[in-house]
Amino acid sequence: MAEGEKSLDGLDLSKQWLEAADSRAELFRYLKEQVPQIFCLKKESSPLEEEELMQSRLLHPLECFLFGEDPQEGLEKLKQGSPSSQLCGRVFKEGETVYSCRDCAIDPTCVLCMHCFQDSVHKGHRYKMHASSGGGFCDCGDVEAWKIGPCCSKHDPGAASAMVTDECVLEPEMYVRAERLFRILLHYVTNFLVWEESVEPPEELQPLTKDNAYYCVLYNDEHHSYDHVIYTLQRSVNCDQAEAQTHTALIDKEGRRAVKRGTLRSCQQASDLIRSNSEHISLQPLRVEILHAAVMAHQTFVLRLGPWFQKIISYSVGFRQAFCQVALEMNADGDQPCLISRLMLHDARMYKGARKIVHELIFCSMLMETEFKRLFAIEFTKYYKQLQKDFIIDDHERSISITALSVQIFTVPTLARQLIEEGNVIKVIVGTVMELLHEHLDNNNRFFFLGYNSDKFSRIQIIFHDLRYILISKPSIWTKELRREFLEGFRDFLGLLKCMQGMEEVKRQFGQHIAVEPEWEAGFSLQIQLRHILAMFQDWCSSDDEILLLAFEECHKVLMQCNNQPFHREATNYHMLKHVLHVRPYKVSQEPVSIHLPISRLLAGLFVIMCRTRAVERLDNPERFDHTLLAEHPLRCVVLAAQVSAEMWRRNGISLVSQVYYYQDVKCRDEMYDKDIVMLQIAASKMDPNHFLMLVLLRFELFDYFKGSINKDQDELIQWNRLTEEMLYLLIVVIGERYVPGISQVTKEDVTMREVIHLLCIEPMAHSSLVKGLTENESHETGLETVITKVATFKKPGVSGHGLYGVKKERLVEFNPFFYHYSRSQHSKAEESQKKRRTHEGHDKALRPPMPPAFCPAFSSIVRLLSCDIIIHILRHTLQRAAEDRATHWTEAMIQRALHLIGQALLEEKTQLEESTMEEVAFDFSLKARRIGSEHGKSVFLLLSKIKAVPSLEAQKDMVKWLLQMFEIVKCLREKSSPTASMSVDTTKPEESAQDKEKAERKRKAEAAKLHRQKIMAQMSAMQKNFIESNKMLYDNMPESGTQGEPIATTASLGSVCSSSCAVEHSELFVAIGPQRGSSPAEREMLTCILCQEEQEVAAQAPAMVLTACVQRSTVLTQCRGRIPSNRADGTVTSYPLLMPPELAVGTHTGSCGHVMHATCWQKYFEAVQNMTRNRLHVELIIDLENGEYLCPLCKSLCNTVVPLIPFERLMFNYENAEIIGEHLTLPRWIQIVTARIRGLKSVTQENDCNTEGSSVDGDTGLCGEGQTDFRSILSYGVQEPRKFSDSILEMLVVCATTVHRVGLQTAPNELCPRVPIMAWNTCAFTIQAIENILLEESKSLFGSLQNRQLAGLKAIVQFSAAQRIKSSQAVIQRHFNDMLGVLLPAMGRKNTPSPLEVDFFHLLVGLVLSIPALYQEEAVDLQPSAVSSAYNHLHILHLVTMAHMLQVLVSSTDFPAVAGEETDESKAAAELYTTVSQHTERLIPDVSGNSVAERVKRAIEPFLRCAALFFNCLTGVHPPEELFSTAVTSQGQIEALCSYLALPSNLFQLFQVHRDTVTPLLKSWCGSLAVTKALKGKNQTVRYPRRRNRLVDLPEDYSALLNQASHFQCPKSTDDDRKHPTLCLFCGAILCSQSSCCLSQLDGEDVGACTAHAATCGAGVGMFLRIRECEIVLMASKTRGSTYSAPYLDDYGETDPHLGRGNPLHLCPERYKKLNQLWQQHCILEEIARSLEVVNVMFAFEWQML
Repeated sequence: MAEGEKSLDGLDLSKQWLEAADSRAELFRYLKEQVPQIFCLKKESSPLEEEELMQSRLLHPLECFLFGEDPQEGLEKLKQGSPSSQLCGRVFKEGETVYSCRDCAIDPTCVLCMHCFQDSVHKGHRYKMHASSGGGFCDCGDVEAWKIGPCCSKHDPGAASAMVTDECVLEPEMYVRAERLFRILLHYVTNFLVWEESVEPPEELQPLTKDNAYYCVLYNDEHHSYDHVIYTLQRSVNCDQAEAQTHTALIDKEGRRAVKRGTLRSCQQASDLIRSNSEHISLQPLRVEILHAAVMAHQTFVLRLGPWFQKIISYSVGFRQAFCQVALEMNADGDQPCLISRLMLHDARMYKGARKIVHELIFCSMLMETEFKRLFAIEFTKYYKQLQKDFIIDDHERSISITALSVQIFTVPTLARQLIEEGNVIKVIVGTVMELLHEHLDNNNRFFFLGYNSDKFSRIQIIFHDLRYILISKPSIWTKELRREFLEGFRDFLGLLKCMQGMEEVKRQFGQHIAVEPEWEAGFSLQIQLRHILAMFQDWCSSDDEILLLAFEECHKVLMQCNNQPFHREATNYHMLKHVLHVRPYKVSQEPVSIHLPISRLLAGLFVIMCRTRAVERLDNPERFDHTLLAEHPLRCVVLAAQVSAEMWRRNGISLVSQVYYYQDVKCRDEMYDKDIVMLQIAASKMDPNHFLMLVLLRFELFDYFKGSINKDQDELIQWNRLTEEMLYLLIVVIGERYVPGISQVTKEDVTMREVIHLLCIEPMAHSSLVKGLTENESHETGLETVITKVATFKKPGVSGHGLYGVKKERLVEFNPFFYHYSRSQHSKAEESQKKRRTHEGHDKALRPPMPPAFCPAFSSIVRLLSCDIIIHILRHTLQRAAEDRATHWTEAMIQRALHLIGQALLEEKTQLEESTMEEVAFDFSLKARRIGSEHGKSVFLLLSKIKAVPSLEAQKDMVKWLLQMFEIVKCLREKSSPTASMSVDTTKPEESAQDKEKAERKRKAEAAKLHRQKIMAQMSAMQKNFIESNKMLYDNMPESGTQGEPIATTASLGSVCSSSCAVEHSELFVAIGPQRGSSPAEREMLTCILCQEEQEVAAQAPAMVLTACVQRSTVLTQCRGRIPSNRADGTVTSYPLLMPPELAVGTHTGSCGHVMHATCWQKYFEAVQNMTRNRLHVELIIDLENGEYLCPLCKSLCNTVVPLIPFERLMFNYENAEIIGEHLTLPRWIQIVTARIRGLKSVTQENDCNTEGSSVDGDTGLCGEGQTDFRSILSYGVQEPRKFSDSILEMLVVCATTVHRVGLQTAPNELCPRVPIMAWNTCAFTIQAIENILLEESKSLFGSLQNRQLAGLKAIVQFSAAQRIKSSQAVIQRHFNDMLGVLLPAMGRKNTPSPLEVDFFHLLVGLVLSIPALYQEEAVDLQPSAVSSAYNHLHILHLVTMAHMLQVLVSSTDFPAVAGEETDESKAAAELYTTVSQHTERLIPDVSGNSVAERVKRAIEPFLRCAALFFNCLTGVHPPEELFSTAVTSQGQIEALCSYLALPSNLFQLFQVHRDTVTPLLKSWCGSLAVTKALKGKNQTVRYPRRRNRLVDLPEDYSALLNQASHFQCPKSTDDDRKHPTLCLFCGAILCSQSSCCLSQLDGEDVGACTAHAATCGAGVGMFLRIRECEIVLMASKTRGSTYSAPYLDDYGETDPHLGRGNPLHLCPERYKKLNQLWQQHCILEEIARSLEVVNVMFAFEWQML
């Protein structure tokens, strides 16, 4: 009924509005009345109530008006006639993963949302993924964004049609109504969004009576910190901290918040207080406004109208078009811009929430319609300059600025062309930049950035992105308008470059160091921004010859107008070798010089393109270009870099060094250094070669040096040498660097291949390192993938590291040691690497120049440089100095470069002679090199022979030899003959003899070095021993060998032969318990302390030796993840820890790194660590000093205790006695005497003692009178004196036991607690179970597979647990034994004794075996069971426990495998037992054969038997059978070997037959317990056997599937759309919301994040999480400790990608995930965290508890 009334009201209202003469006034009147009543009327309003009222009173009538009927009915009709949209248009939130296809996207800004990507063809292509910064939208369906596959399967219209505006499918009446309503509401929205405090609301919306109800509204800014705002609010509006934090968080999220409601006066006071409290000497006050309640209400409703508009628009294309029409229509009077422009122009003054609404409205309307997108783009361009100016002064991020929409408009190729043609958008953008940078122009109209505002400047730089977007797609067809407007824009762009040409000149500092470092970063930031834009302009020019020629002319004209670095003197003549150069003098070292020459470089780029396209042939009057002048500035720049390298500019500080570094760095070199080289190559090709070289010598200031004047000043000589090196290097580069399309016939692919080859010649590299070393184009592509397989081979990574590429052998001939993109260090590395390789392969060390590609015709004359007079003079001059061998007058690097130049010349001559006839070859280097200077013996050829003998040039000898051979080859080519045999013999023989001598000399030196090393080592060893003797207190000496600290060779092996007292026939027994027990090893064990390096025997009476160990709680084996039992101190709630539940919910693991120390050494070391590390920064992150943690002195593993080393007890085992005793001591008799002994002990005589586990009992009074029958019978089967231990061993037993107890139960240390021995037994049992689990998981044999450290640690823990009873009250242990035995013998149990289903029987076995010696305690004398007694005790306990465990398996099993086969004794016995148990439990599963039961039980009991074998092996030391050392043995064979070793029948069911009389009543009791009954009825969950083996959760192979999973993640405690950090627990698979305030919870009274809280229950404090969006593993060990770890996902190049920085497709690496699994199962997470924190020196602690 209520629904009907609501509909009627809405329809009635809509009719009134429709029929009214002025619908706008009528609707406004209604809003004026209703909106304030719903919003902001009450002080405390419920969001849910507001939503309901708004829906029923406001939105429903509006929808009725729109549809003209009930909205539901109208919508149904509309859906039937509306096709689904082809465009996706999903707006991205910050942090959302987006995908771009590298193969198909028109540009990198074309992206897909997760859902569209998963359903698109691009999933199989080369894609990239990255986190969105927010604000963009999905391009699925936009045919202009993709080369192929524009639509996913969901948005595919069925036919590949262009994106055209869909026809309007609305009825005309509805369209009119929609336009009418949208016009009214959009005006309403606009008025209130652009409304300002001083402006009154529109007349129609002014309240009739103005209440004195106001709001004080605080706005967000990006200058004040969270804490400052919280502090201000607490001081200003009287709110507590929690309230202030809430206000601040919402202000940051939504942009504003009403912080006070009251009268105008009270709000004004609050406003003044906020301003005064927030103002600071360096900060403006916070922005505060006082709004009337009615205005606040309307503004609140406006924000709700935004999502409503989006919903309505999504219903139909017609609605969308109507909305766009209204938003873009011009005002009737024409004095105001359209509504959407008004909103855009006000954007910078709006708060976050309002901006978000406007931007989303634009996304879902105008950007989804082609025609309206065009109209919007025109509006956007019209106001572009104003919008950017507003953005510059706005303090919000660009992602929430309207200017960010440029990427959606300017990247559309058709739109970009239209905007250039109609609005000349290039001119607009460049004009905007120029206007904003105008303040930085100096008097010469050049940029000068001293004292610039970095924030403002970085915002200006963002504008360059828009210019890049416009130029992304070059046109294939040029129209007349496009040509005209493009050239107009290009001229403006040249105007910008003109202001950069020669900016920030530097002048060499003489005398004292520069006082203030000049500003240089801004200029280079500008250059980096322009890098791709310059390339794109050149690319556009290359697509049209007419444009290219006009652009070149314009560029040259502007260059000639530039007045930077002018000459101050007239031209003069310079003479050298009869050549005269007429040029104006200029010295880089004395006059101003600038590194910024963008116009010169652009001109060089355009000229090369003209050469490539042959447009150069159409150039008018090419002779008019003064190439000397064109080369002048680039040459100065190269000389500046050379002089900086020669350390001539040291006094100019680090700023100039940085500029030169970036000038040649990969980020800038393609538009700086490379273009300078190109310009020099252009000049070299057009100028006389001698004149060009003279110009180079002049500018390098080496002209006089090469004319023969020598200065005696050493510093100047060093400078000249360095400059000569750099000058020769420049000549090598100008002549040899031809890998530029246009300079030679090479492609971009060839260029990339050469870059890759030279990078790989330094060392093998990872893909990411190669990418960093290559230049990216405007699409962030390097072209590496297309060439890498041609030049390199890939080596896959292992479980760590990354995949590496190595250069192919056949490509090494292309290696150029003077490759122009090598830095100085790279050059050295590459040279060393290649020489080493050549030596290894048996070649000489000569690094010959590679054969370069031929120059294009326009540049072919460059090679004349190699044969001109000046180059011969330069080479002679350089070689002459080396031949004279005057140390300060030459350097090896200089000679190396000269030799390389000679090699280049000879190769060029050889090539020309081979390709042409001698008459055609004008290149005559070899002739000049032999002739010029030969009369004085100083020709190049003769000087080469001389320097071959210079001792300090030994390294260049091979190169000289090769050059001499090349001279001979060229000579023969000229004479048309082949090289003579004598020449080759002459050159090879001396080489061989020299090589032999060299080898002999190397061998002699190596032997001498070896002897010297041995002598030094002996001296060091002696010194070390003396030092240890004299400094006993210091124990920081590291061992000399990695094997120290582990058992040495004399350690007893497990398989040692029995002592001579053993009978010969028993010497080969492999049985651990019972009367046939084998012997314990008898050899002495000698170990070395890792601290003092002294050896000592491990003996019971000797000073204690200890193993480092780490005790930790663990859930590795849990069968109920997430449920950890509580530990009540009174022990009344649970039987844990005495009886471990079968779920193994949490255990205590003790692991060791296996390093041994004396107890005294350890104590001193531990005290020293405690004292030293307290002063270290953030040491608490690595080790917890309060809980006794330290790092192993040797391997730096994390430890928190030590385990004393106790040798095996040497027992004299009398087999004859054992046999006799065995006849009497049967299982029933053993039970009888044990129960008699227990009953006779005073500690459990009274019933009321049943629950006094924590009470203190004196062990000496634990006996009663002798009247008890069989009370002392237990002693008659053999007793002996207990083992005596030294005081230090007893002390270490307490230390270890206390730590195990404290850590395991998370309680305060208390060595007197009765639970201390229990926890020792528990850690022994759990550690064995964990090791057995690892061995099975890794398919390793039970014995012989453990590492030494694991084996040593396990033995130590078992022996420590066995010795634990010595330091405990015997009465307490007797009581524990009684309680444990009560599980097996219900008659001995208490009321709350668990049933067999509720106990882990291996823990029970360990507890019983290790506690039974306490029953032998007598009043007057300490006794323990003899070897024979112990053997029978162990045997009977094991038999009882095994039978109970078999019953546990049968009762908990519901599935029995179908096993075919004949009936055997085993299957009969199994069937019999199953029938008996079924009768007792009244449950019978039909059709279960004896074979099935036998198979099920054997498979389930095997882990128990394996653990028992490990336990008894470490307890007794008896060698196990060989079958247990192999994995090749069958499962049946394994079980038989285990049974044999544990003295069990191979047919385990025989136990029930042999002990039938004893077991039958026990079976009945066990099966009759309440827990068993409940479990069988399904009321209780039971553990199935064998237990489930825990592994890390399965991860998808493709990482995008995981990202997809994360995209569906909804935070359970939050409904907002803020960025979340979904984090996957790898233990259980739960996805958590980490690092978010919404999911904080309390743990031990402290706020912690979701991951920390989860780790506490899931991993007992230890956690392993995958942060999905960041693609990294987080390891956690406690609330305060954690570290990051590489994710197991690799890209195709074998590399991880933290934070998806590279964005390549990622795939799961099984080996790495297996390693992570091992890290967890081997309990190494704590160790890994400590190691990583030790390596990474943390300056600021990360709050791991908030994760």
